[in-house]
Amino acid sequence: MSKHPIKQHPTLGCCGLDCCLCPRYYTVGSSRCPGCCGPEFFNKHPSCSFITCYVKKKNLEVCAECDEFPCPKFESEGENSFDSFVTHRKTVWNLNFIKENGMAKFIEQQKKRIASLELMLKHFDEGRSKSFYCIATTLLPITDLESALNKSEQKLKADMIKSEDIKTKAHILKNILNELASYKAIELKLKRIRKD
Repeated sequence: MSKHPIKQHPTLGCCGLDCCLCPRYYTVGSSRCPGCCGPEFFNKHPSCSFITCYVKKKNLEVCAECDEFPCPKFESEGENSFDSFVTHRKTVWNLNFIKENGMAKFIEQQKKRIASLELMLKHFDEGRSKSFYCIATTLLPITDLESALNKSEQKLKADMIKSEDIKTKAHILKNILNELASYKAIELKLKRIRKD
């Protein structure tokens, strides 16, 4: 039994990060992250101010459950923050969604994102696209993710692309995802760290 609390939903960081859509969550081996407060989490991430405050001290699943949310910890978070970890853009949005709609509704939506990501990784990852697919499934609307997978399958059939031609399949899906993202002015790549 762990001396640290284990969250009910390690797929979601208490800070609002979609842990289940991170490349390290899908890594095989010792560097795999088990998600927020998941098994062995504290051996890999011994310190996190969000976990210390919301999970350990207040016994909450996510910051959205706190009366003080959003607190000063979130001043540098959100879609306008400048962070090389692009998926941080969704943390405040995720927490506001939970506050307004409840955890069950969020987890239901998150499961759809996970399903899309797992399909991408299983059928369209040539070994270099995992991070791209993780970013796409985090930032794009679920309907766009489902549409991209459907359009990719249609193009594969129309162009008679063989199922083992993963490189071509990845190219097709990534182009479709980038096109859908551009319509919404969403950038599906890492930001460069700004030097002031």
